[in-house]
Order: sequence, then C-alpha cells, then structure tokens
Amino acid sequence: MPERPYVLLSCGMSIDGYLDTNASKRLLLSNAADFDRVDAERAASDAILVGASTIRKDDPRLLVRSPERRADRVSRGLPASPTKVTVTSHADLDCNASFFTVGETEKLVYCASEAVPEASARLSGVATVVDAGQPCTMHHVLEDLHGRGVRRLMVEGGGTVHTQLLTADLADELQLVVAPFFVGDSAACRFVGDGDFPWNPERRATLAEVRQIDDVVMLRYALSSRFERG
Repeated sequence: MPERPYVLLSCGMSIDGYLDTNASKRLLLSNAADFDRVDAERAASDAILVGASTIRKDDPRLLVRSPERRADRVSRGLPASPTKVTVTSHADLDCNASFFTVGETEKLVYCASEAVPEASARLSGVATVVDAGQPCTMHHVLEDLHGRGVRRLMVEGGGTVHTQLLTADLADELQLVVAPFFVGDSAACRFVGDGDFPWNPERRATLAEVRQIDDVVMLRYALSSRFERG
C-alpha cells in the first residue's frame, strides 16, 4: 500500500450535526479556547487541507495565528505556517482568495486531469497545480503529499472532503468538536454526506478522549492502528 501522511480530521459541528447554516455569513461553532487548541494542531502539522467549497464559502486564511508558535516553527527550519492544500474537480477557484494571497507558505491545488490546463492558467503564480487523476482521488492526493515530505496532514473540511477520506478509510484520527446549539436547516452542510463508512454498528470507532473546552466538547476518535495518543 502506498505511503501516506498521518491524517487528522478536525471538525466543529452543531448538536444536530451541521458544519454551517445555509446563509452567507460564516457560522462560528467554537470558542476562543478551542480556536487556540486548533492553532496548536496547525502548528504541529506539515500541511492543512480544505475542500474548494470551503475556500469559496469561508475564505479561510489557514495560517498559524500564535506568534510564539510561528517563531518556534521558523526556529526549526520550517515555514511559519504549514503548506496549504485544496482539492477540486474543477478549476473554479478565485486566485484572490485568502488561501492564495495570505501567507508565504506553499499552496498546492489538486484537481482532476481534465481541469489541469484551466487551473494552471487561472492560478499561475499563486499555487502549484497537481494532476490528481481522472477522477481526482484522495489516494493519489495523499500519496503525492507524502512524496513532497508531508508526514502529518490536518484536514479542516468541508463535508465532502471528510466524507471522501472517511469512506476510503484514509483517516487516522478525528477530532470532533460539538457546539452547544442546533442549526435545524436541512439545506445546510452536514459533517458528512451519504456513504459506506468503515465504522458502523458492527465496527465501532474507538473513542480515545473526551474533553470539555469551555462551552464545547471535543471527542477524539482513533480511526486506525497508526493513531497517536500523545
């Protein structure tokens, strides 16, 4: 089996399992203490992956926020923030999005073979476009990232990316934060979509940790034999 990075899925959701509302304004599911925890996980990662829909809807910066953590990375010969990674079936990404324009770290865009020419033209100068096959597969993405030196990959959504990695049994760890409210909108995006998941009533996921962080709770699941308990 091809080598791949350690894959950590990091996600916040409402009590009823939603990542967001159907409105244009971004829904904040966490709190300051948990945002700091997530920042520490970013600082410990070699790359951060989000789906193209997340870039279009949330315009994330995906940078390590803490000056101390950035300085520590630099002192170890690393860029201040991890490599940014996204996956898309098409090339409809705005080259002016924060993903591309904020921070000096490397940006990688994995896309389906047929979209490579358009993506390369659209994102020339702001990102490296990588052919991830036709169709684009997460197996190919992870294998290529490992070849580029990525040993720990943090995945911050959205629902499509989480679903693809989980159904393909490519995740090693899930950190799932539950916010203390409901969304109640069936048109909104859920944590995962439909799929054939390896964890089911016959194969239950291993709950490794439960942690209250102010008004949210973090559930940490071990999803593979490579799970790191540190």
